[in-house]
Amino acid sequence: MAETVKEIQIKDAKVPVVFETGNFVPIVSMQLVFKNAGHLSNTKDGLADMSAKLLNEGTAKDGSVGFATKLDAHAIDLSAHVGRETFVIDLSSLKSEFPYAVERLKELLKDPNYTKEAAEQVKRQKIGWLTQKKSDFDYIAATKLRETLFKGSPLARPYDGTIESVKSISLDDMKQFVKSHMGYNNVIGVVGGDISFKEAQKYLNEVLTFLPKVKSQAVGTIKASDKKETVLTDEDTQQAYIYFGAPFDYSYREKDQYKAKIAEYLLGGAGFGSRLMEEIRVKRGLTYGAYCALRRTKPVSYLSGYLQTKLSTQEEAKDLVQKVVDDFVNKGITQKELDDTKKFLLGSEPLRMETLSQRLHRAYNEYYYGRPLGFSKEQLKKIESVTLDEMNTFITAHKELSNLSFSIVTKK
Repeated sequence: MAETVKEIQIKDAKVPVVFETGNFVPIVSMQLVFKNAGHLSNTKDGLADMSAKLLNEGTAKDGSVGFATKLDAHAIDLSAHVGRETFVIDLSSLKSEFPYAVERLKELLKDPNYTKEAAEQVKRQKIGWLTQKKSDFDYIAATKLRETLFKGSPLARPYDGTIESVKSISLDDMKQFVKSHMGYNNVIGVVGGDISFKEAQKYLNEVLTFLPKVKSQAVGTIKASDKKETVLTDEDTQQAYIYFGAPFDYSYREKDQYKAKIAEYLLGGAGFGSRLMEEIRVKRGLTYGAYCALRRTKPVSYLSGYLQTKLSTQEEAKDLVQKVVDDFVNKGITQKELDDTKKFLLGSEPLRMETLSQRLHRAYNEYYYGRPLGFSKEQLKKIESVTLDEMNTFITAHKELSNLSFSIVTKK
């Protein structure tokens, strides 16, 4: 059965449910996706992630180990995690164990492990992770790039937290974040596997009635800087870590997303088929890999990319990134590049839709971004028929991509 989006009534709210049934394997998965509850909703840096990690510490009654033992005995996966915009609870198991799995999820929601010991354990783990990141030069360069591109916005902040911010987060902070962001009125259900919609509706009703009503506030639109800044961070490193980004004046609401997909693939998303890789690695041997993406989300649209190179070729590589992007937006692409891209994107499509989870994820994204189901398939048809003139008109209209800012971790 193809994926569908339906609505169920929970108290005074209509809850959307992305659903697909498939009985090839007797497994059921259910996701609860809470909107406007991710990193960008932090009131303290790292709070959303810490709150999710606290939910992974089991129940107050059983503790972390006791609750995990219950799950393991029935081969149940239950976890919480956050992204930039959403807070997600994942639940999956064999079909025969799913009723038991739902009971454990209800148990967790009714009696989370809100103890001082659990909170301190989560903080210790997070501080240990952040301490390791002090020597992760990719992480440092990426964080500095966000600070530069998105000054004054939630995206500029260290949303994974700092050692200082994590130390300041209390058990009450985490409890309040969960209470104020996990509501029956801001959730999307994503259910698939060997299950009927009637069964899915029953389980969702059982689970969501435990949740409160929350005030969900979306993050406003964020614009990437066009100031072409370069930030250097001095570290004891043997090579340069170059991260770069620019504004992309293009909304997730646009109907011709396929053009952005082709442009992204050719500029830096195709590996050895991209301009960045061809010019920086293949022709000059300055790096093992150079990549970039055109990111289109609800709050922000921008270009971001990265590469590593020798300290001695840092400036050459940086200048070459700028030249490649300039040439791309000024001259466009060739017919051969377009033909090769079409062949790859159309030929590899079956691999992106092989599994139930892949299909559900795509259907969820189509719903989340306000697109009709089947939007991606329609985009593929348009990829097949798009002309070189249409693509070059699109690419050359986005001169803002040349306004690159750089974050480079290097050694003085």
